[in-house]
Amino acid sequence: MQPIQIDSIGASPAYRRLIASRRRFSFTLTALMILIYYGFILFVALAPHVLARPLYAGATTNVGIVAGVGIILVAVGMSGWYVMRTNRTLDPLMSAFLANVRHGE
Repeated sequence: MQPIQIDSIGASPAYRRLIASRRRFSFTLTALMILIYYGFILFVALAPHVLARPLYAGATTNVGIVAGVGIILVAVGMSGWYVMRTNRTLDPLMSAFLANVRHGE
């Protein structure tokens, strides 16, 4: 592609909407993960006695371990959600946009 084509793609409203949508989605997931993680860290700092409680009487596993595993599972789930949305929605839109640009050459 020529620099003029690249500039016209960057100026395209459809391209800008697509990029804004992808950016908004990724920033939302990032902010959500940061809130979950730092919320957990604050909980560890401010209420460690709650996390140290066993799940049930006589259990060796405590609430903190379950919460930590839960955070890991949430992170994996959010990564899968991002990949699924990108593969199903954003990538096809980008491919269609690029195909339109190539046919317009």
